[in-house]
Parts: sequence; structure tokens; C-alpha cells
Amino acid sequence: MHCPFCSADDTKVIDSRLVADGDQVRRRRECTACGERFTTFETAELVLPRIIKSDGVRQPFDENKLRSGMMHSLQKRPVSIEQIDAAVHRIMHRLRATGEREVKARLVGELVMDELKTLDSVAYVRFASVYRSFQDISEFRTEIEKLERDNRES
Repeated sequence: MHCPFCSADDTKVIDSRLVADGDQVRRRRECTACGERFTTFETAELVLPRIIKSDGVRQPFDENKLRSGMMHSLQKRPVSIEQIDAAVHRIMHRLRATGEREVKARLVGELVMDELKTLDSVAYVRFASVYRSFQDISEFRTEIEKLERDNRES
């Protein structure tokens, strides 16, 4: 690691500690040339699969787009930002766990619906109506009845 003070390329690690619940390593370093000390943070770079849209276009996964879609469905619903962040994290974890380099957008949509179903049933129906392109009120009714059955069974 280059020294940010003198640009020397030889620094030594003085101390390492886990931070951010073990998701990050904080390293205290010292430059062997100028003696200045500085801190670096190290995190794992986990690659998410590319998304294959229904028209065949491939694009990188976009966490902001995922969060935005969920927030839109959850607008004016009693769900905290922490719950949304946790849901986004779970979706990203499940996508990484597939081990695939590319996944269909349909999988992402299904994962979002799974999370919304547990967070808020109104947000789930909102998202499902757009995602599945409901054409009339009967499709809403069918989805709500299915949701009610699932809630009774669990």
C-alpha cells in the first residue's frame, strides 16, 4: 500500500481489528520511509450476477434500483428503513448464493415479492400488480385471496 503522505510503496501493518460486525477489517499502518501513520479499511468485494431482462438485454445488478422499487411499493406503509435494508441485504445474499454469473430478472422480482410478503401485504400486492401486469380487479382479488390463505396456514 502506498503512503498517502510521501507516496512510498512500503508500509507496514501495526494493528488489525474487525469492525462493522466482522464485515470489515480496520488496519493501522505506518510508512517505513516517512514514519507517518494512517488507517485503511478492507472489505470483501462480492460480485453480484448480471441481470438478464425479459428482452434479453444484460445489465449489471443495481442495488439502488432494487431499493427504489421496494420503497415505491412500501410508500406510506409502516415499514422501517432498517427492515428495508435488511430485506435488500437478504435478496443480495440469495442472488450471490446462486453462484451464477447471470440470473433472469424474473428471479429478482420473485425474491422481492417474497420479502415484501413478509414485510407488508399491501406493499406485496402493489408490487405484484405492477410486476405481474394485473389486467383487471379479478387478478387483484385472486392474489389477495391467495395471500390470505398463506397467512392462515402459517
